[in-house]
Formats: sequence, C-alpha cells, structure tokens
Amino acid sequence: MFTRDLPRGAENPGAQATSSSTSTQLILAGASTTQHITRVDEEVQKVLDGLSGKQSKTRAAKKEKQPTRDLVLAAADKANRQAGDAQTAAAAAGQQLVRKRNYEPVKPEWHAPWRMMRVISGHIGWVRSLAVEPGNKWFASGSVDRTIKIWDLASGTLKLTLTGHISPVRGLAVSARHPYLFSCGEDKQVKCWDLETNKVVRHYHGHLSGVYTLALHPVLDLLVTGGRDSVLRVWDIRTKQQVHVLSGHKSTISSVQCQEADPQVISGSMDSTVRLWDLAAGKSMTTLTHHKKSMRALALHPTQFGFASASSDNIKQWRCPKGEFVQNFDEGDGSIVNSLAVNSDGVVFSGADNGSMRFYDWKSGHCFQKTETIVQPGSLDSEAGIFCSTFDQTGFRLITGEADKTIKIWKEDDEATEDSHPIDFRPSLSRRRH
Repeated sequence: MFTRDLPRGAENPGAQATSSSTSTQLILAGASTTQHITRVDEEVQKVLDGLSGKQSKTRAAKKEKQPTRDLVLAAADKANRQAGDAQTAAAAAGQQLVRKRNYEPVKPEWHAPWRMMRVISGHIGWVRSLAVEPGNKWFASGSVDRTIKIWDLASGTLKLTLTGHISPVRGLAVSARHPYLFSCGEDKQVKCWDLETNKVVRHYHGHLSGVYTLALHPVLDLLVTGGRDSVLRVWDIRTKQQVHVLSGHKSTISSVQCQEADPQVISGSMDSTVRLWDLAAGKSMTTLTHHKKSMRALALHPTQFGFASASSDNIKQWRCPKGEFVQNFDEGDGSIVNSLAVNSDGVVFSGADNGSMRFYDWKSGHCFQKTETIVQPGSLDSEAGIFCSTFDQTGFRLITGEADKTIKIWKEDDEATEDSHPIDFRPSLSRRRH
C-alpha cells in the first residue's frame, strides 16, 4: 500500500485553519494599535506645537509691549534726526519755527480830548479837499462849488479864491520844493497853479474820467493821480510827461499816498484792496486784501514807517515796507469813513459820512474819544458829513471839511488831565483778526 507524505499540518487541517485565523487577528490588532498610537502621537505633537506657538507669540507680544532700552534710544535718535531735517528745510526756505506767543494788548498812551475851536464858512458847496502849506501859515480848500480858497490858518480869514475847474475839486497838494499848488477834479483835469502869479501854468492830460485823489512825491519832482479810470498816473511835474501808468485796481481809486522809501506809492481803491507799488519798475509789489468793503481813506504816519487804511468795516494799521498787518483799531459804528489823518503824537482821526468823529491811539488802536460834528445853524441833520481832514504841520490843529459847507478847526482841550479824562481800555481779540 502506497503512502504519501503530507505537508506539516496537513494531517489536521482544522487546527491549521484555527491557527491561521488567530495569527491574522493578532496582525490586524497590532496594526490598529500602531495606527492609534501614531494618531495619538500626531495629536500630542499638534498640541505641543500649538503650545510652543502660543509661547512664541506671547514672548513676541511681551517684547512689543516692553521695548528694550536700545529700541527706545534708536526711536528717539530717529525723531531727533527728523526734527533736525525739518528745521533745516524750513531755514532753507527762509522760514523759522517759532513758538506763538500769547496775545498781550499794548497799553494805550493818554491823549487829551479834542474840541471845536473855530468854524469857517465861505464855500457854497460841500468841502471835498484840504491841504496845509509846509510853512504852516495858510491852507487851501477845494469844494463842489468848483473853487479853491486860500485861508489864513491863524485867523481863519479868506486870502484868495482860485477859479478854473468846471466840476468839484476833489484833491489838493502844496509843494514843499516849489511855489506850486496842484489840484484835480471830476472834470478829468489836473492843474498846476503858480502861487506867485495865482494862475494855472500846467495841465496834465491823460485821465479818462474824474480824478479823485493826488499826492506829491516828497523828494522827486513827481505827481501821482488816481480816479475813476482805476489807474494811477505818475507825472513829471516839469515836462508834463506821463512817466508811468500803474494799473491793477479793479475799481475807482479813492486815495493815494507817497513817501521817500519803498513802497514809494500806496493806493486804496473801491475794490476793497490796498496796493503797494514799486515806482522804479512801475509795477505792484504787494496787494493787501484784508478789507471786506470799499476802501476810502489812507493816512501815513509822519514819523513811523507805517500807514493806516479805513473802510466801513474797520480801520487797519500796517507796517512798511512789506505791508504787514499790525492790528485793527477799535470797531466803529459801521459808518462809512471818508477821511483819515495822523499826527506825530500818535493821534489818529477818522471822519465819517454821518458826522461821527473818532480819535484813536496809534500804538494800541484804542479809541479814546467818540463825538459828532456840530452842523452849521440852518443846515439839515443829513448834512453832518465829514469829507476830508488834515492836521497842520505842528499836529496841534485838526482841520475838517464838511457837508454843511463849512471848515472846522479843532484843538486839544488844554484843561483836560488824566484824572478828569481817564483811559477806559477794554481790549478785545477782534483787534488781532485780519
């Protein structure tokens, strides 16, 4: 009988199947355990990574919140460098960083109040222009009645009447270097009168409309005129030639002033601007646009290098040569200021179309006297207007030309003292407003 060797385990196939299944289960169980451990390790690693990230962020935040001394010094160094660069740039641009001071009002000087001294009547029309001769012996007045009258300053008596204009005489000037009187009017004419023969010796033709103002140059033989054609014309007195036409204003030129140093010509216009002119170049140097309403009057200070301008909104003080704004004078009553005058004692006078008169201290802008003119008996209340004014050469007499056809002379009250008329000074911030 033949026998065949069976492989090991073949004798008991049931036992072999059991053992193989058991080993398979053990292998599967081992694999699942390994996977579980791997997952646990991964989760633990994530947790650890998260913790380490939080710790690193916390450390960075702490570093940000608590900068080191080196960082602080570096930042301060950088800020100082930037400030130095800014100051250098400002200095290169011609500017300077200056701390703004608190506003401290200037205390006004005491001035005696002014009172009426004399009333001169003789014109039969409004008195529109005045001029005092350099010797302080007489003064001239121009009127709507088309005449120019010469008056003795001490007594107020009439010395001479000049006729020749065919319209109101709006401007007068007496030369300090020649025996000449210059006049202009609404008839477009500018005349030169020889005071030795009392006749017209020159005419200056060129204006296209009425001439409202004129001024003589104090050193050069030049005459500057302005009016409704909105230009200033500069004339050579001797040759009658037109040297310059200074154009730039947009409306009627109401006032012009001349001085020795630049700006040698200053003009004010109804377009509410003041212009400073370069006489050599014949061009405008600066335009001051601070006024909001028509500008009717200008006045130069006799000794200080500055001027004042008047409009119905307020009176402003300026410093030459650049036209820097200094201050506003105390606010008025809103009336239209027709005339300004300044004397060497620092008294500024303003006369308005409703007859109100105000006296200011030049240094502080304080109004130390408010009054109204007195109309001539028989006149209407509406004729209480002041059209022109000027101080005499000493500054002790004020002359006003008015709508009641009279000329009034005012002087300081000799009996007034600081006790009888104390200063009532109440400054306001509007004084510094442009």
